[in-house]
Amino acid sequence: MTSVLDDRPSATMFTVENLVNMARSGEIRIPHFQRDFRWQRQDVVRLFDSIVRGYPVGSLLLWRRPAPKQLVRLGSLEIQAPSVSAARWVVDGQQRITSLASALIPEASRDPRFALAYNLREQGFVPAPAEEEPLIIPLPVLFNLTRVLQWFQKYPETSEYVDQANNITQTLRQFQIPAYEVTQNDVKVLQDIFDRMNNYGKRLSRAEIFSALFADDEDIKNRLTFDKIAEHLDEDLGFGSVDNDTILMAMLARRGPDVKREIRNEFIENESGTRGQPGRAIIDFPEEARDTAYELGEIAMRRAIHFLQEEAGIPHFGMLPYRHLLVVLTRLFAHHPNPDPRSIRLLRRWFWRAAVVGPEVFKGGTTGAVRFLVFAVKPNDLQGSIQELLKLVDYPETPLPNLRRFRSNEAATKIVLCSWWANMPRSLDDGNAFDREDLSEVLLDRLTALDAVRYIVPRSSIPHEYRMWAANRALVPVVDSNATTIESLVTQRPLRLSEAAWRAAMASHLISSEMVTLIAEARAIDFLKARQAALQMQLNTFLERMCEWKFENTPPLTSLLIEDLEEED
Repeated sequence: MTSVLDDRPSATMFTVENLVNMARSGEIRIPHFQRDFRWQRQDVVRLFDSIVRGYPVGSLLLWRRPAPKQLVRLGSLEIQAPSVSAARWVVDGQQRITSLASALIPEASRDPRFALAYNLREQGFVPAPAEEEPLIIPLPVLFNLTRVLQWFQKYPETSEYVDQANNITQTLRQFQIPAYEVTQNDVKVLQDIFDRMNNYGKRLSRAEIFSALFADDEDIKNRLTFDKIAEHLDEDLGFGSVDNDTILMAMLARRGPDVKREIRNEFIENESGTRGQPGRAIIDFPEEARDTAYELGEIAMRRAIHFLQEEAGIPHFGMLPYRHLLVVLTRLFAHHPNPDPRSIRLLRRWFWRAAVVGPEVFKGGTTGAVRFLVFAVKPNDLQGSIQELLKLVDYPETPLPNLRRFRSNEAATKIVLCSWWANMPRSLDDGNAFDREDLSEVLLDRLTALDAVRYIVPRSSIPHEYRMWAANRALVPVVDSNATTIESLVTQRPLRLSEAAWRAAMASHLISSEMVTLIAEARAIDFLKARQAALQMQLNTFLERMCEWKFENTPPLTSLLIEDLEEED
């Protein structure tokens, strides 16, 4: 029999003020089958901009039912919520409600995704500055009438903007969002509604479907999710925010080589009484439960990321040329957690050859690459796995990345950035070498390294044909820098730096004294040509060292000795 709702939905309107107050009191809850919070800062900005413009922001679907006393998390907001007899569980609208609550409630707005302010002069939403600026009002202040008045009393020179600020405050507080509320005892019906609503519009990602399929009751505390794994990897290793689909693929690769297999049966007992895929799919850990798979998957990813950072020279996820290489490494380090030094070197050689060659050499592109590479990793044969991986990327005549096209979201540019990182770039302000923590702090939740790259001379002063060149960029991960270029730091030595320290800092960015002179004489094209040549030479040297194309892929001596003994036996 077809399931129907116990009661027809009731339509109502909630102001933003209503929703924020309900979130603060613990009346808003998130059901276990909901997707994790996935918006980034630009999505939150777009939501608030739509509200101020009076644009529709969609409707909500809320599920009325009791809720226990528990710790509730909405984005960066944590509430010790009491038991509620008729809580509002968010079936559709989690991203919007979470963004509103986290950006407008002071204790939650410290998270960079939600730390927003309104620029009265520019009339737009911007990231909250590190220090107070009179014309840039943080959203938790702007949302509170009393605090807005106190702000203008503190900065009387901004009084001409009082009316504008009051209008924005009133708009934010009184903006109405339509909602449907349903009462339903059968959770399967609500899951069905959730699935249908999300598939009518933007389809759920594979990771979101997987998370919803294997979610459990809300009262299981500290249960690992893909979001939590990503958070742990970023907080502990400073590697940045790995996306959920990559985490899912890495976890699947650890458990079996076919990462495109049917996921709906991953932890379901089949007819033989074992968990996992029935039929043809290969599962290396068929008895493994969901929580164990998540925990051991995170451990394997940690080992893979440690290799990337310490051995391969990839400091941050935003500089990883191809995500599928992390998936392959996760499987390898899951089955071979402690490779010997020679194997590590061969593995680094494979990684960089695969990065330079790219997935195009495989039939099917990235899909084919991840399939062939993951299948090459055998659980009980480390040396055989590495040798097979090397054979798959044996293309020594592959062209090197083009320095005339610098785009931070392209693999070639990420390879170039890693070569710059290997040169240990230094601050032109204090002479200190940047470290991974500097990079992680600047990039936050970014998926590329764009925010850590600065122009050397203004882009507008360069002819169009040279604007894409890498020569006018430098890897300078500085937090809260308002300058778009570093021209002044290049042409004028800071007084705090000695001549030797300044030259060392310049050399770390491959900028010579002659290049400085060219900039000072406004010979921008000559500067670009000279630095482009230096960057090309440095890139060639870096990739020769990493790829080792001319070296034999000889396995460790110990493995050869063991093979000889087996033949004698």
